[in-house]
Order: sequence, then structure tokens, then C-alpha cells
Amino acid sequence: MSSSEKTNGYALFPLLVFVGVFLASGIYLGNFYLLKVPVALLLGIVTAFIIFRQNSVRKNLDNFIKGCSNPNILIMCMIALFSGAFAVVTSSIGATNTFVQITENYLSLQYLYAGVFLIASFLSFASGTSVGAITTLAPIIAGFTRIEGVNVELIAASLLGGAMFGDNLSFISDTTIAATQSQGCEMKDKFRVNVKIALPAMLISVIILVCIGISLHQPDAINASSPSPISWITILPYIFVIVLATFGVNVFVTFLLGTFISGLIGILQGSLDWLSFTSKIYDGFAQMNEIFLVFLFTGGLAYMIDKEGGINFLTKKIMQFVDTKLKAKIGIGFLVGIIDAAIANNTVAIVITAPVAKRISEQFGIEAKQTSSILDIISCVVQGIIPYGAQILFLIKLLDIDINYPLMISYAYYIWLLLLFTIVYFLFFYKKEEEVS
Repeated sequence: MSSSEKTNGYALFPLLVFVGVFLASGIYLGNFYLLKVPVALLLGIVTAFIIFRQNSVRKNLDNFIKGCSNPNILIMCMIALFSGAFAVVTSSIGATNTFVQITENYLSLQYLYAGVFLIASFLSFASGTSVGAITTLAPIIAGFTRIEGVNVELIAASLLGGAMFGDNLSFISDTTIAATQSQGCEMKDKFRVNVKIALPAMLISVIILVCIGISLHQPDAINASSPSPISWITILPYIFVIVLATFGVNVFVTFLLGTFISGLIGILQGSLDWLSFTSKIYDGFAQMNEIFLVFLFTGGLAYMIDKEGGINFLTKKIMQFVDTKLKAKIGIGFLVGIIDAAIANNTVAIVITAPVAKRISEQFGIEAKQTSSILDIISCVVQGIIPYGAQILFLIKLLDIDINYPLMISYAYYIWLLLLFTIVYFLFFYKKEEEVS
């Protein structure tokens, strides 16, 4: 997304309309997803066309389309379609039910939440993408939510937290690449800073999840006395997809092959034929139409706001309050957080913030590895909690069950601990490390 030279605070008003309507309806209705996100976004887009009426309708439309066609936005749209197809086809052959049966037969629910967190952490770290980890694991976790006694919001938050942990630390994550390359920082140096913050947050999160699991559930497996028969072959697509994602295979290739294998298993078992297989693929595409529209509309609205000077306005306002090294760090974190909340894409937020962050860092003598860590961590925290971000939208859509969003976010212990440890580390410990070195 290109930056404009304009500086215009009013350009942010369409965003405020979208966020205000979305949050107000969620609070009033008691459910943040009864009012569909694309409709709330549409109100913001209409507001943008009205406020930016000094441009021709054609010019505003061109800017909107340019934002929609941003490669990052279109990639997310394609991931939505492919992951939807994979989720529906695997569910139709009974794969989700198989995972439920495995859990009921062999696994104590006491360790389910911590287990989901750790698996998501590993997969997102290995693959470098939180969205990929969520879209891969959510169809599996959807089966666990049907088990009696499972806390739906807690298990969803466990998956979310684990996905954000791995993405934040991964060497191949696009956010890591953007944060380090834009600041002229070696990845290993940024990793050493990040791991001191993220690892303690992760370990404490696991302990909390284990303790909660023990307090909520009995130690025995659910059906230990009368185990259900298990069709092991139906989970082969999940294993295949997880292995490919772990080895960094392209996400589109991964989901395409996983969907094909699922369909082949269904045809061999007799639960699908070729025609019903293709119908299930289309059902998966259709299931993701809301997320598809959210990505397109968000990209278009964000570009319009940027072209009219909204992002520059935020940048310059924050720069007015930066006069010490500590305030500089806070300003960088605040700026990338606000921009991420505005455009719901942490990679793009880092790219937009990076030039300003580098300028501030050089002016106040902040090391590049510090700046890179702040950019990556704060954008990760914000991206993990905004209800219209890709991670939560995918999570709620693929779990396919009513989720109390505020409650789920309150259970996202890793994300809150990550924010707390970041503040504590940069306020107290990093200064001591600099003095020692």
C-alpha cells in the first residue's frame, strides 16, 4: 500500500465508523458476529466515498480497487477459499469425528488445552504463518468443541495463542522478514530478543492451561471403559497437511493436495462420489464468502485512508510526543499497533510503520534488534485480539460454533502475557543488558 504525502486526520473517520458500528452492535446484541463484518465495513466504505467526495467517484473507486487488489489481500482471499474446501471435504469423510473419537478414547481432557496450544505453536513456528496454523488445525479442533464439557472459548483461545507464538518467533514468518529487513537487523539478533520475551510467556501460558484443564476435567479419558471404533485412514489428510506445512510447502499446494487426498479417501470408502466431491469443494468456497469479502473490503478501505493522508496523520501526531528513548519505544509500538488496528494486517502495518520507526530509532539510539522486536510483537498482539483480523475470523468460521468473543480473548493468556513481558523487558531488563555489554 503506497503512502500518500497528505496529512489528514479526517481520513480516519471511515475507519472509526466501521470499528464503532462493529463494536457497538456487538456490545448491544451480545454477539460480535450477528452483524456481519462485511456490512459494517460497507458502511465505512460508503462513509469514505462521502468524505473523500472532492475526488471523483471514479478516482475513489480506482483507489478502492487498488487496495482490494493488493497481493497480500488476494493471497489471504485464496487461502480462505482453499482452506474452506479442505475443511468441508475432510469433515464430509468423517475426519473430524475421528479426531473426537481419538480424544475421547485416549486423551485426558485435562491436557487438551495445553496440547492444542503446543501443537499450534510448533506448526506456526515451522510454517511461519499463524493463519496457516489456524486454518490447518481449526477443522480438527472443531471436533473437540463437540465433546461434552469442553470449554469452547478456552480451546479456541489456546489455538489462537499458540498460532501467534510460533508466528512471532519463526525465521520464515513474513512479519519477521518485514521487521528485520526494514530495520537492517539480522534475524538471529531479533530472535534472541524475542525469545527472552515470548518463551517465558509461553511457558507460563502452558502451566495456566494445564492447571485450568485439571480443575475442569477428570483425569481419565472420556470413553476409557468403552472405546469407540476409529477409522484411522480418515485422519490421513490432516497428518499430510500438517507435515507439508511443517516443511514449508506452499500453503495453496498443501491445501489442494490435502483436499484431493480427502476426496480420494471418501470415494474409496463410498462416502463420496466424484460429483459430490466437487460439490463439497464448492460448498467450502461458499462457506468462506464472508471472510473473502472482509479481506477485500478491508484492503480497499485501508488504501483509501492511506491515500488521503490518514496514516501520515497518525505518524506525525505520535512523533510530536517522542522526546526520550523510552517514549520513542512506546511511540513505535503505539504507531504499529494503531496502524494494524486500522488495516487488520500485521505485515502491512510493519511495512507502513518501518520507515518512521527506523528514523525514530536512529534519532534516539535504539538498536535495530529492539525496534524489530517491538514492531513484530506489538503488531502480533493487536492482530491477535482485533475481532476483524484474519486470525480470529478464520478461527471462528472454521470452528463453526457460537463463540463468545470477549470471553475467548480474555482466555488468550499467551497474548496478554506477551504484551506484559514486552513492557517489563524493555522498561527494566534491556537497559541492564545494555549496561552489562
